[in-house]
Amino acid sequence: MKAKKVLAAGVLCALAIGLTACGGGSAVPGSPQDKKAKAGGTKTVMLYSSMQEDQLNAIKQAFEKKYPDIKMDYYFAGTGKVITKIATEAKSGQVAADVIWVGDPADYIGFKKLGILEKYESPEAKNIEKVFIDPEGYYTGARMMNMGIAYNTTKVTKEEAPKNWNDLLDPKWKGQIVMTDPGTAGTTKYAVGALMASKDYGPEYFRKLKENGAELQSGTTATHNQIAAGAYKVGMCLDYVTENLKTKGSTIEFVYPEKDGISIYSPIALVKGAANMDNGKLLYDFILSKEGQDVLVANNLLSVRKDIKQKDVTIEEIAAHAMNIDLATLAANANKVLDDFDAIFKKK
Repeated sequence: MKAKKVLAAGVLCALAIGLTACGGGSAVPGSPQDKKAKAGGTKTVMLYSSMQEDQLNAIKQAFEKKYPDIKMDYYFAGTGKVITKIATEAKSGQVAADVIWVGDPADYIGFKKLGILEKYESPEAKNIEKVFIDPEGYYTGARMMNMGIAYNTTKVTKEEAPKNWNDLLDPKWKGQIVMTDPGTAGTTKYAVGALMASKDYGPEYFRKLKENGAELQSGTTATHNQIAAGAYKVGMCLDYVTENLKTKGSTIEFVYPEKDGISIYSPIALVKGAANMDNGKLLYDFILSKEGQDVLVANNLLSVRKDIKQKDVTIEEIAAHAMNIDLATLAANANKVLDDFDAIFKKK
């Protein structure tokens, strides 16, 4: 099977079809798992996720409001820690999660190879572009994010803020650049892998970035907080995390690169042999439903659905500047990318 051209192809499909305003929605009413939940059934569902906790809590509140007899628990950590937890539990015989939701879609290829995912075709999948859905049925994209450049608005004007990746190499930013360690964050790993694989960037780009004084933080939240606090002027950041801080009054702004933007779709998957499989399917369907996707859009994320009105930026605008990214290549080269990156940034 040909490797998917991940986001750019999906975005362009969305362009052809167009996006319409959404109305209310529900998570598969009348389905077997819906009926079981209303009749009693198990009372919990466990989600492992690297998503920001504000967004997780928003999903939790909306899900539990819809299904008051089911408690949604979650384990929240950076992608690196989530994957370590999954791998450790898989070796002992069973992953304790019912649903997995981490940032880098390439990681799900590894999950499939580990044999820890359950095939599932959600009734909501008909509203989602096929490029966001695993052809074998093991996972479905559930949110979209964009890696770009953030800057502190008290130290950098909109006019002088970097507009592209190469702008970060300008000597005027020397010692004022921060990014997340890709070994701890799946979204950064995805972005670094995409740039490393590009003939226009490659490892040489990161060598130059390091020479320009770029520093690492051990987590996505820390990276953004450092810019918001003015410890660094600019950095490689996520749109929705930047917007979360901006909404709370932080002096931070996001720039979508004019060229080679990096868009990431973050999948959800059911765990094979999950203890709460029916509730896992309920949560899976809810996240993909209009109701669930509206919660995400209200919390500064982009929806994967065709029938959702996005909050600020449009899919068309993102598609016009997005890189073509080969998911299979990213998955195959993930370890080498991290090794090459560490050789540049962590050599003694």
